[in-house]
Amino acid sequence: MSEAVRQEPAHRRPHAPPLASPFLEFDLTAEVEQLHREETWKRGRNTRTLMKYDDLRVVLTALQSGTCVPLHKTDSRVSVHMLSGHIRLSAFGRTFDMLPGSLLALDPEAPHDIEALVDSAYLLTIAWPGRHRANLGTA
Repeated sequence: MSEAVRQEPAHRRPHAPPLASPFLEFDLTAEVEQLHREETWKRGRNTRTLMKYDDLRVVLTALQSGTCVPLHKTDSRVSVHMLSGHIRLSAFGRTFDMLPGSLLALDPEAPHDIEALVDSAYLLTIAWPGRHRANLGTA
């Protein structure tokens, strides 16, 4: 990850760098390889928050084959962008077969579960529209 050139005022980026800097750059292949080297990977699932702002989160997730993420939901809109492997994500009475390059967005409060059919990695993006402005006290 590259270092930030400058820091934004604390009221705009309340999370500690390097999770909330004016710019962030990642080598996703290297990030996934790092997740596979960590002790947590042995339990079937490992995650790393790459970006953490008041109105946006990006989380890299690696799942071992056969690992399931049980039914859950979030109060925010999310997207799942497949980097490698093959997962099945169930939501809205459908099953989405997700392969590298697939992108799926879900409405807030959408219950969903995930099953890794092979070792897989994806980016989970969580957006909170308007939350950032509310925190700044602007309309």
